[in-house]
Parts: sequence; C-alpha cells; structure tokens
Amino acid sequence: MIDAMGLSRLLQLASPMLPVGAYSYSQGLEWAVEEGTVHDAASAEQWIGDVLQYSMCSFELPVLWRLCHAWQDEDNAGILHWNERMCAGREAAESQAETLQMGYSLCRLLESLEEGGNPHLVKVQAIPAKSFPAVYACAVAIWQIPAIAAVHAYAWSWIENQVSAAMKTIPLGQVAGQRMLLSLGARLPVLVDRACSLLDAELSNFAPGFALAACQHETQYSRLFRT
Repeated sequence: MIDAMGLSRLLQLASPMLPVGAYSYSQGLEWAVEEGTVHDAASAEQWIGDVLQYSMCSFELPVLWRLCHAWQDEDNAGILHWNERMCAGREAAESQAETLQMGYSLCRLLESLEEGGNPHLVKVQAIPAKSFPAVYACAVAIWQIPAIAAVHAYAWSWIENQVSAAMKTIPLGQVAGQRMLLSLGARLPVLVDRACSLLDAELSNFAPGFALAACQHETQYSRLFRT
C-alpha cells in the first residue's frame, strides 16, 4: 500500500515533466513508421503492446523490480549486477546510450533535489555507467515508494512516451492517443504482476523485430527522435 506522500513522489517520478529526456526517444518506433509496419492507430497499438509484453515485461521491468529490492535491502552487489545486466541487454548502441543518458540526467536531478549527502545518492553517484532503471530504483528507495507501484508507474510512463511518439510520427490525433493509452493501460496490472514474478532464468529480451528497428533507426536518413 502506498501512502499519500509516496503517491505524490511516484507521480513526480513518472511525470512527463521529469527532465531526463524520455520524450526524445522513440525506441525504434520511428523507423517502424518510416518502414510502414506502423501506419495507423491499430498498428501503433499492436507495436507498442508487443514491445511492452515481449521486451519491457520480460526483461526491463523484472530488472527494475530486482533493482528496487536491491536498493531497499542495501544489496550493493545486487545493484551493480542488475545495473550491468540492464546495460548489457540493450539491443543497439543507441538503446544503450539512451539508458545511460537518462540515468545520468536522473542522477543529476536527484543531486539537486536531495541535500545532505543521502547514502543512496552517494552510492549511485559512484556507479560509473548508470542505467536509467538503476537510478530510478535509487529514487524509489530514497522516497520510500513501494516497489510494485514503482514498476507499474515506470511501465505507464514508457507507454505514455511511446504513444506520444506515435502521435507525432504517424501522425495521430489526441483522441486516438487517449484510446491507445486506455487500452494499453488496461493490460498493465496483469503484465506487471507477471513481470515481477519471473525467475532470474526466465528473463529474456528476445524481441527480434524491436532489436532490428532500433538498429535500423541508427542510420535512418531523416528522423525526429534519438532512438
């Protein structure tokens, strides 16, 4: 159960206003639009939903879940292990650069918001290559947010950014975007619960179409987004 203060902090952490640059990444979606696989609201929802199920909920969210618990348990070895696993699991150079840039930006934000040398903050500052989930989980620990709520909000924030990217590149109207959010958001409770129940050996980021889109975007001639 999350209390009122924790909810406020979680909403801030999941807000599109969080200055980490999430809005500037499409994670291969822009190339899927250029190539024609994604061309309307239905195909955009299918693409986003597939990436959510077969990549986010089978790899990134389970890693975030483990990082949240590692920070809460002050498990230094676990923090470093899962941070390295997250970085190594990025399918393309741009994808890895994305998580490192967002991790760096969130760390700088926490430095500005948290005063007095918070021990969690000192610890995350010492990690040379900080993935976004690792720093996000650190903020979750600092602000005492329940892990399950943090993972759910992380997934929602990712969906929101993907829908926004689809609206800009296809393009789509605001009503179509809200319909996608309503539909995709309805899938989150089951998917997040499943993601948080996976065993270590069950983690997988095997989503070939998503990986190819990320690689193709690196050399796309004209683009709006950084991935």
